[in-house]
Amino acid sequence: MERWAIGIALAVVAALWLSPARAEKRVALVIGNSGYQNVSRLDNPKNDAVLMAETLSVIGFTLVGGRAQLDLDKPSLDSAVQNFGRQIQGADVALFYFAGHGVQISGANYLVPVNANPTREADVDFQMVDVNVVLRQMQAAGTRLKIVILDACRNNPFGARGLRSSEGGLAQMRAPDGTLISYATQPGSVALDGGDGHSPYTRALAATVKRAGLDLFQTFNQVGLAVMRATGGAQQPWVSSSPIDGTFYFVAPALPLPPASPSPMQEARLSETPRRDPDRAPLTDAGALRELRDRLYERNFDPDVPDDKAGLRTAIAKFQEKAALPQTGEATEGVLARLRQTDDLKPWGSIVYDPDNEKWGMSWNHASRKAAVSDAGAKCSGAPCKVELSFYGQRCGAFAVSAMAWSLVDRDSVQAAKDAALSACGKSGKPCRVIGAVCADGSGR
Repeated sequence: MERWAIGIALAVVAALWLSPARAEKRVALVIGNSGYQNVSRLDNPKNDAVLMAETLSVIGFTLVGGRAQLDLDKPSLDSAVQNFGRQIQGADVALFYFAGHGVQISGANYLVPVNANPTREADVDFQMVDVNVVLRQMQAAGTRLKIVILDACRNNPFGARGLRSSEGGLAQMRAPDGTLISYATQPGSVALDGGDGHSPYTRALAATVKRAGLDLFQTFNQVGLAVMRATGGAQQPWVSSSPIDGTFYFVAPALPLPPASPSPMQEARLSETPRRDPDRAPLTDAGALRELRDRLYERNFDPDVPDDKAGLRTAIAKFQEKAALPQTGEATEGVLARLRQTDDLKPWGSIVYDPDNEKWGMSWNHASRKAAVSDAGAKCSGAPCKVELSFYGQRCGAFAVSAMAWSLVDRDSVQAAKDAALSACGKSGKPCRVIGAVCADGSGR
């Protein structure tokens, strides 16, 4: 009986230890440079950076600048790296991601701002950013875990300018203490930009970091395998790391299963000991409760509406109803475990509105609800557009207004959404018109 009880205790301790938000502070700087002014433009880095920023935000990272930083010139790139160094002070995990042109010169790796225009090797230190500058910012902050991701191993854009020491791809770097550096391909090799809106490396990375239960090294191993399969072996990602203390998960493993059922003889001896039921075990850890709220929100159940406590109970009950569970409204380990097991919903679209200022915004084709709402809100001309309609997958939304009323409606097709919005708005007796409609995947506009 003691061994069985100890097993339960260890399972509980493991569940708490592996919680992905164990008061862990995660900070990321995500940069994507596509619009180069003096050398060949790249199609995908901006798309890749947006995808990575949305993905990291969903799994608990705070983004420097609140979103992906796009098409940075030299002063902006310097400033972003310096701000990153300040914001990771006291952080547990610091992650730097760069997609764009990168070159190695004399064995050093440089990130290329969009306005770089070197004509001789001596220009490089003034017009580009040495990756070692990023590493020094991370080391100075004392962050426990430092992750550097470089999807920047493309063809050297300055090869025709006489930069004789400039080679293809990037050079391998020594990883400082507590650091993992991931390259999109092997040192000295050239990575593919991709022909479908994203590079093969970032597409694989964004999908893999959301998989629960993969530790840091398993994650990048799976990314490497996925890229090799997607490119027919033409591209092989590479990782350089130093010893790293502890185990890091982008998304923690699901709660452990209850211990195996005891034998009939054990059952007789333990009949007076109640089994631990995850659906009756309340969540008390602040990080786990925060994760519960985030996962409810990303499945279109609002945990803060109408207010903090009542909203959370209502959101949980709605999720339980959809999952065909008893609608208790209680925040338990079982509810969180089931939320972790549900598939990610995407793509997302959103329409937001401020009735007081009559401003609105619309977005589509985002990887998360949070990103869709943020994008729509950015189009509200500075107004606090609090009224929100978010939809995902095959759903479509429409926005209709008149002089007396307005209506936001989502349906299975854009025409059905328009018709329903006009019908709901028209109940005021005034003629209405549709001013915005879109499906989550961007069609129907």
